[in-house]
Amino acid sequence: MQSLFGTGVALVTPFKKDFSVDVEALKAIVNFQIDNGIDYLVVLGTTAETATLTKEEKELVIKTVVETNQGRLPLVLGVGSNNTQEVVAELKARDFSDFTAILSVSPYYNKPTQEGIYQHFKAVAEASPIPVILYNVPGRTASNVLPSTIIRLANDFKNIVAVKEAAGDIVQAMKLIQHAPKDFLVISGDDMITLPMVLAGGAGVISVIAEGFPKQFSEMVHLGLNKKADEAYKIHYLLAEAIDMIFEQGNPAGIKEVFKALGLSENTVRLPLVNVDENLAKRLHDFTNKIAIM
Repeated sequence: MQSLFGTGVALVTPFKKDFSVDVEALKAIVNFQIDNGIDYLVVLGTTAETATLTKEEKELVIKTVVETNQGRLPLVLGVGSNNTQEVVAELKARDFSDFTAILSVSPYYNKPTQEGIYQHFKAVAEASPIPVILYNVPGRTASNVLPSTIIRLANDFKNIVAVKEAAGDIVQAMKLIQHAPKDFLVISGDDMITLPMVLAGGAGVISVIAEGFPKQFSEMVHLGLNKKADEAYKIHYLLAEAIDMIFEQGNPAGIKEVFKALGLSENTVRLPLVNVDENLAKRLHDFTNKIAIM
């Protein structure tokens, strides 16, 4: 799918100081992405603190992003759970006319076997009316979806079109790129190894850091897709320090501090997450200001 090449961003859900959803800030963040070269937007992923949103708040976020985007960029919707029946029910009930694909995380907490993961995504693929991006993020799910399982799913279901691979393992990513079907996309879910993945044949990234520095990170990814490694690595090394910092004390606390520095939203996160400490906040503000004047 050509629309999923390049840089996608996992949108945050900005909150006001009273912890309510900040609709105006969300609009500003969406426009900031579009104005600075992002290729597509991911709604209600992990970075959106989706686990802490009510059903009504989720619908408000979807409505706000769709209306602000006005069809300018492809949209991907996060639809995942460790309850297979719950995911299938949502896929059958929701109107996906505004979305290009869904992003569906491997079941967390239950720790299924590879066969259990396969059967879960089989049910998702059969229920989804639009293409499916698998999401492998062992650091959050406590189980790794092996390349053999992903490749089996890609071969068995035509609407499973991509994987967001966030195991942080470049060797595993390269196995996927090498052995997956021709049109299947391997998308980085790890900002730090995005460029080597792209240069190895990956399709791009669904990023957190790009949300704060969309122009620079998107340019890096496009240079990588065009095999201009030297130019791309200059940007990678420029942003590497910030990639470490935004995850140092948890996501999205780090990237929300960047948004505060940019004047786009408050840095509010919901429990059990907390704000970054003063030291990290200062470092993030200093880095953001440095990039802004370059």
